[in-house]
Amino acid sequence: MPIPPTPSPFRPETALLGQTAIIDPVEAADFPQTILRFRNDRWAKAVGLDGLSDAEWLAHFGRFAPLAGSLPQPLALRYHGHQFRSYNPDIGDGRGFTFAQLRDGAGRLLDLGTKGSGTTPYSRFGDGRLTLKGGVREVLATEMLEALGVETSKSFSLIETGEALQRGDEPSPTRSSVLVRLGHGHIRIGSFQRLAWVKDAEGMRALADYALRELYGEAPGNDPGAQLLALTVERTARLAASYMAAGFVHGVLNSDNINVTGESFDYGPWRFTPLWDGGFTAAYFDHQGLYAFGRQPQAIQWDVAQLALSLRQISGDEPLTEALDAFPAAYERHHIAAMLGRLGVKPRGDEADLTLLQAFDRAMAEGMVEIDRAFFDWRGGRRRGDSPADAAYATPLFTAFADLVAGYAPSVSLDHPYWADEAPCSMHIDEVEAIWARIAEDDDWSLFEAKVAAVRRMGEAHNPPLQGEVAAGG
Repeated sequence: MPIPPTPSPFRPETALLGQTAIIDPVEAADFPQTILRFRNDRWAKAVGLDGLSDAEWLAHFGRFAPLAGSLPQPLALRYHGHQFRSYNPDIGDGRGFTFAQLRDGAGRLLDLGTKGSGTTPYSRFGDGRLTLKGGVREVLATEMLEALGVETSKSFSLIETGEALQRGDEPSPTRSSVLVRLGHGHIRIGSFQRLAWVKDAEGMRALADYALRELYGEAPGNDPGAQLLALTVERTARLAASYMAAGFVHGVLNSDNINVTGESFDYGPWRFTPLWDGGFTAAYFDHQGLYAFGRQPQAIQWDVAQLALSLRQISGDEPLTEALDAFPAAYERHHIAAMLGRLGVKPRGDEADLTLLQAFDRAMAEGMVEIDRAFFDWRGGRRRGDSPADAAYATPLFTAFADLVAGYAPSVSLDHPYWADEAPCSMHIDEVEAIWARIAEDDDWSLFEAKVAAVRRMGEAHNPPLQGEVAAGG
């Protein structure tokens, strides 16, 4: 399960400075304005930064004054990647950088990375900026995913920057912003692909050692490449499974958008699919459905295979193949756990659990019930009464599912008042667009703020604190 935010003192780090093969010092853009639109004090407490005044917050996350003891200058990361299966050696951090490193109370190394912070050597013909709408959408995506138990980067700060941007995919000119995200490393599969491309075995070995020590807390062994691949297979299989249980479609699962820690990040054309539709896509330009809802596990596995190919420079084929071959079984294991977790029932054994989920899949594929509605109504394994979906639950396929789930014991309490609501909290595109329209037309942030609060309340209902745990507020 994702690690919840718990209060911690500020513990700055500079570990990334040693990875000279993949970093370039850069400067942040000088924005006309810095207007604070969102600060995530919930996670700021987890890294000891919740005590910053708004002025200090703007100085660090809008003007990028260094955090004491952390990185002295922003670092753009070098990487390549397969984009819709076509290799691109001309990419890298083109509108973002790693601004700071620090550790949370659990000792995890975390990065504060940006989006929309200005041009870098990898910007090509881009302006290095982020639309305010894009920033708002990323906050909403990460808040919803975190609430549903997906291991995701956290939107840490969103600041409006006072520039008018021209974009081809939304009305222009449009407002600008700079986003700061908190994540467990920004080391991508594409970072290893670049090192393989330039045949830098020494740099690759150093990066593998860094990922093992700093991101996984493991000492590198005799074969760090295979060791890292095995860990990445496990984490990315879990990521794919959690997307499916959440009904989430990332939209652009290119190899430069897959982190070796298996943490989801970088949200562009994302969607939550309303119905259990394997062909549902998020990106309007994904004409072949390469990254459709039902193809995400396959897409992520393909990306991890590119990591395996890159690691051949420092590892043998046999151990890499063995590690990669573990993906399907790892995915099935994590998929069962994620789906039972969202249903809120205790496992009964692989065979019974798989039969249950196959029945659920068949029932949902009829397309008569929204995903969030179904998980809401069947939470704990017992259907709630007086649901708008009652007629759909009377179909033969849902009746078969109901007969199977009746044999499962609940794994959760339904004491939280959220479970007495008339409807579940969702994040479908129509509501996202309505939230943005209110901001764009009237500079009214009330719908946005209310939605973040509602999503966090849902998260509390799904993931109540353990007994004795002190959860961070905000």
